[in-house]
Amino acid sequence: MDVNSAPSGVSFPVAGITIAVISSFINGSTFVLQKKGILRSRHRGRSYLTDAVWWSGTVSMIVGQIGNFLAYNAAPAVIVTPLGALGVLFGAVLASWILKEHLNILGKLGCVLCCCGSVVLIIHAPKAEAVTSRLELEERLWDPVFVIYALSVVLLLVILVVWVAPAHGTSNIMVYVAICSLLGSFTVPSSKGLGLVAQDAFGEGPSSGRALALFAGLLGTLAVSVLVQFVFINKALECFSSNVFEAIYYVAFTSTVILASALLLREWTALTLTDGLAMLCGLTTVCVGVVLLRISQEALITWKTKTD
Repeated sequence: MDVNSAPSGVSFPVAGITIAVISSFINGSTFVLQKKGILRSRHRGRSYLTDAVWWSGTVSMIVGQIGNFLAYNAAPAVIVTPLGALGVLFGAVLASWILKEHLNILGKLGCVLCCCGSVVLIIHAPKAEAVTSRLELEERLWDPVFVIYALSVVLLLVILVVWVAPAHGTSNIMVYVAICSLLGSFTVPSSKGLGLVAQDAFGEGPSSGRALALFAGLLGTLAVSVLVQFVFINKALECFSSNVFEAIYYVAFTSTVILASALLLREWTALTLTDGLAMLCGLTTVCVGVVLLRISQEALITWKTKTD
């Protein structure tokens, strides 16, 4: 992991933050390009699977996921995930240009708040990893609290996918948002875990077989989570505005990922009280910015002059 030291001697995961920022901008273009491809295909009466613009969005998603994987293994998840707000910002600007989705003053204020909140998060991010080895990861995976949480998420996902989504998915955006966000509870810890386990899994030693089994399990969990998210993201884009979905999805996804990271990786333990409060304020600022972006899609702003 490459880190640079600040003058005060505090190290920042510069490489991880840089990759996270770049990945956020790539991911921000994903929903817009896929939505554009879906609209073009619908106009032509074809499947969006034959549209080049939709495929460019899909390729962007793949590249963005690879970037996220690298970022999660070079910086704490509690800083990488909130930086996804930059993708919401970029997606909103891109949607106003490509999809002609209006971005009014509320949306622009939301963009500014996303940037300000992200800067606060970067400044006060954890400077050290809470889990640094495969053995620590294995111990945390079998922690009763995390096991109960994971089983609860799986049960909720089954209910949403099998019963709720077919009945209410096309009319209530929160159904698809909930499915994709809950899957983040497995996507991010799996990405983080793969980086910790890889060296032991492909090395030589008495524990390499056990490490390889854990690596395969994490890789399978990551693949299934990403594929299911991919399916339901496209279902959501067929029914709802890309800006609306991306904004709500960001807040819900960030919340579930931070909760899962807190239970499994315990990265919050590396924070001082001051940094913890600052990160909560930064996250709140980002979420308010995202909500403003969401509201801006339906708000009609009129300026009135006061009369005597």
